[in-house]
Amino acid sequence: MRKPHAFITGIAGFAGSYLAEELLEAGYNVSGSILDNESTSNLASIEDRLSLETVDILDPGNCQAAVSKLKPDYIFHLAAIASVGRSFEQESLTFSVNFHGTLNMLEAARQLRRLEKFVYVSSADCYGIFSPKSKTLNEEQPLNPISPYGISKAASEQAARYYCRHHYLPAVVSRSFNHSGPRQSTSFVIPTFARQIAEIENGRQEPVILVGDLRARRDFSDARDIVRGYRLLAERGVAGEVYQLCSGKAVAIRTVLNRLLALSTRDIRIEVDRSKLRKSDLPVLRGSNRKAAQSVGFKLRYTLRQTLHDTLEYWRDQVSAAD
Repeated sequence: MRKPHAFITGIAGFAGSYLAEELLEAGYNVSGSILDNESTSNLASIEDRLSLETVDILDPGNCQAAVSKLKPDYIFHLAAIASVGRSFEQESLTFSVNFHGTLNMLEAARQLRRLEKFVYVSSADCYGIFSPKSKTLNEEQPLNPISPYGISKAASEQAARYYCRHHYLPAVVSRSFNHSGPRQSTSFVIPTFARQIAEIENGRQEPVILVGDLRARRDFSDARDIVRGYRLLAERGVAGEVYQLCSGKAVAIRTVLNRLLALSTRDIRIEVDRSKLRKSDLPVLRGSNRKAAQSVGFKLRYTLRQTLHDTLEYWRDQVSAAD
């Protein structure tokens, strides 16, 4: 029996590499796009089982050529500038990569005679400011993004749904909340704490972690659960629909840090760096995963404790290897 073929943009990234593993385990043939000279270290254990194509998603011809050559049954579009902070520093590039890159991939996908599903990976940052600030969000919440990242993701969602309505492209949107785990960049909160702890344990940093406001509460999931959600949306999701992938719980950043410190072999002090103190526009960000659970069978397999443990172990290995 012929194996289904999945194409992942951004396959060498944090979530992309886990999605590749998930799809291989589920019996797919897997290919993906990488940038010229991009590291494939996240794919080290599976690279010999993949077909990798160098693709610049800002080049429509590149996108068309890759999709026409591979003729995938499923396309997962993950390639993006994924940092909210970086999006403020590089506004134009964020809009170009995240929106125009998505348009190029949608147009390339439209040329395929047969496509089972186009999974567009969006973000809870599309919601932006909402009221009341402690509410649990669902897919019907109006979008009100406040960052270039969130704006670019919201616009791309609309583009994907337009292509579904107007061009009959079987596109589905995953509106993913915070997810973490090994391999994630230290631009994000859990790996930046974990790396500092690993450096302290290794004697490369004083036993002090400087922090900003730890009161914000976020809905954290494990990346390995989220990418399983992407696969389920591809296989069972309804074209044109949006599905939230999240844990349904909001955990304080302070709680996350305390749990990581409890796993450390050293006594570590927390000190507030006033330069890092910024009032959060989103004190609480929590979503409901009811629709994804009921419609496609999405459920969590990893606890936050396991995610934190695995992330800290990853950074311990990374710091030791750097010596």
